[in-house]
Amino acid sequence: MTSRLTRRQRRRVSQGLQYALFVAVLVLIAVSADWGRLQNQFAQKDLALRLFPDIITTALRNTVIYTTSGFLLGLVLGLVIAMMRLSSVAPYRWVASVYIELFRGLPALLIFIFVGVAVPLAFPGTEIPGGTYGKVAIGLGLVAAAYMAETIRAGIQAVPKGQMEAARSLGFSHARAMVSIVIPQAFRIVIPPLTNELVLLFKDSSLVLFLGVTLSERELTKFGRDLASQTANSTPILVAGLCYLLVTVPLSFVVRRLEARADKAV
Repeated sequence: MTSRLTRRQRRRVSQGLQYALFVAVLVLIAVSADWGRLQNQFAQKDLALRLFPDIITTALRNTVIYTTSGFLLGLVLGLVIAMMRLSSVAPYRWVASVYIELFRGLPALLIFIFVGVAVPLAFPGTEIPGGTYGKVAIGLGLVAAAYMAETIRAGIQAVPKGQMEAARSLGFSHARAMVSIVIPQAFRIVIPPLTNELVLLFKDSSLVLFLGVTLSERELTKFGRDLASQTANSTPILVAGLCYLLVTVPLSFVVRRLEARADKAV
């Protein structure tokens, strides 16, 4: 019977079975879950209301500060490493390659421990400017720079070589042509992946809890975790997660729009 169906009909039958399986799994989860216990543990309205406005004015604000500072440091460092990666000077390329492989290969948590523990031990009496904010910016920036360097390098190489040749024919030096012509076009190309990196950094900022922070320096995860421990209820963690989504969902939407616009421009 099935063999008599056309290809289009078989595709529709296959899609119908997949939808039915998907709905069946959802129904099974909905029926099996103990919604009463979940609500009691994760959705206490009074407790959720008590988190405001501190979860916004302190935790979310600190999360945004940590992410922004780490992103800016990573962007500047990533640009420098990308230029070193493309340099005609071999030692520059070696240093850039080692940096990229090292910081992309290590978990971000180890980088935070290195910044928070190893650096003070290696340089006694030396304080990182900005305290915890400075440590987080360095930790996130070091990790982000490794990924951004490769992204920026790919963007520079995607700019047609004719752009550089045209600039040089107009009398531009190589450095001026890179700064004025090539790099601006490269950044236009790599804006979507850089925005995606910003989303990842926003979530990685939760690692700040391993550095040891004061009450006024807590970000969303630390804030929610502390309140959950004090109240023996997980509602603060759920609210903290929703605060993350308030930022990451719009950013992800922006990334998709930028990628769609870039695809149309090709």
